[in-house]
Amino acid sequence: MEMLELTPDILLRAYAIGVFPMSEDRDDPELFWVDPRTRGIIPLDDVHVSRRLAKTIRADRFTVTYDTAFEATMEGCAESADDRPKTWINDRIITLYTSLHRMGRAHSVECRVNGELVGGLYGVSMGGAFFGESMFSRVRDASKVALIHLIARLRGGGYTLLDTQFITDHLKQFGAIEITRSDYRRRLENALKLDAHFHHDRASDDMEALLKYKRVEREERQSIPALYK
Repeated sequence: MEMLELTPDILLRAYAIGVFPMSEDRDDPELFWVDPRTRGIIPLDDVHVSRRLAKTIRADRFTVTYDTAFEATMEGCAESADDRPKTWINDRIITLYTSLHRMGRAHSVECRVNGELVGGLYGVSMGGAFFGESMFSRVRDASKVALIHLIARLRGGGYTLLDTQFITDHLKQFGAIEITRSDYRRRLENALKLDAHFHHDRASDDMEALLKYKRVEREERQSIPALYK
């Protein structure tokens, strides 16, 4: 269904009932509503971080920032790539979500190397729900690092729902699962009642707790005798 007029306020109301817009192609000016039968989420209390990625994060290969290059991050997500020749982000979407960002309702996580933007992600924030929209990476691990930093920030900020919209093999490695539409709406309704904060000063502690938790969990699994595995 084509949308003749779509304002930031209407867009937020759509997210509040579990609906979001997409375009068929980067160069297609039209948009349509999406309300998936099944929904992808990453449970914030059961995030998977591989040992290699944890090592990369601890090495501080990337300078990670928040909300310092929102539109540039969206443009990066709209780029075509070898594994993604087409994207659903058109100019209309960039304009709308940039407006949400100015309202404090959309945020970006950026990864830089020597000051150059090499990866990141963006999404919409409402209550205790964060709706992840898209991510991009120009160098290895940039988008993965951005996602883990996002998760640490959401956990510390009081969020309970990280919506990934759909499930991909890339997201499965972080613990993404698929839930029914009814289950999603129930979780969304509960999350929207919360007063979560994207910008807080506990991000570094949240990251350390996230990586430490997963390391301890692995060590405990490895210590279980083979008989009980």
